[in-house]
Amino acid sequence: MNNEGVDKSKRQFLTSALTVVGAVGSGYIAVPFLAQMQPSTKAMAASAPVTVDISKMEPGQLIRVAWRGKPVWLLNRTPQVLETLKTLDDKLRDPLSNESEQPDYTKNPLRSIKPEIFVAVGLCTHLGCSPTFRPEIAPVDLGKDWHGGFFCPCHGSWFDLAGRVYRGVPAPTNLEIPPYHFVSDTQIIIGEDPVEKAA
Repeated sequence: MNNEGVDKSKRQFLTSALTVVGAVGSGYIAVPFLAQMQPSTKAMAASAPVTVDISKMEPGQLIRVAWRGKPVWLLNRTPQVLETLKTLDDKLRDPLSNESEQPDYTKNPLRSIKPEIFVAVGLCTHLGCSPTFRPEIAPVDLGKDWHGGFFCPCHGSWFDLAGRVYRGVPAPTNLEIPPYHFVSDTQIIIGEDPVEKAA
């Protein structure tokens, strides 16, 4: 083949120009695909910490909030409930939460930072159903061993009012405690661990 009269500089220019145009075009095509992999504003907001005002909570009252798409319970426990919790250890699978990964501030019988305020994710640790709040003592349907707590209607798991699972039920571990801390006596932030104070 005779290459005489072929301008090699034009060929090189056209090859370089097509390479640049192809790279830019690939970039325009890739950007939307990469952008869709980023979490949406709604998703980022859903994972943000939640501030809860507990100033109007009555003794014995349970309130529910959403955090990361999960129900979170806040229970204002009465002195009677706190006394009852001390008597249940022999009925529970893991009274001190040693078998589950939980924040250090829950490694106590009350599983809370302040004794009267209990905070937990409201999902059964068996298959994720949401247990019902059953504060009454010894109701007919649950029997004389029921001292108030959370009952999972899906498969019958029992949790006391510290979210500790009873022995012999399907749920394998205590209810999850989310990271949380008190901003004041009347405000809790769910989704952040307590801020450690400098010594």
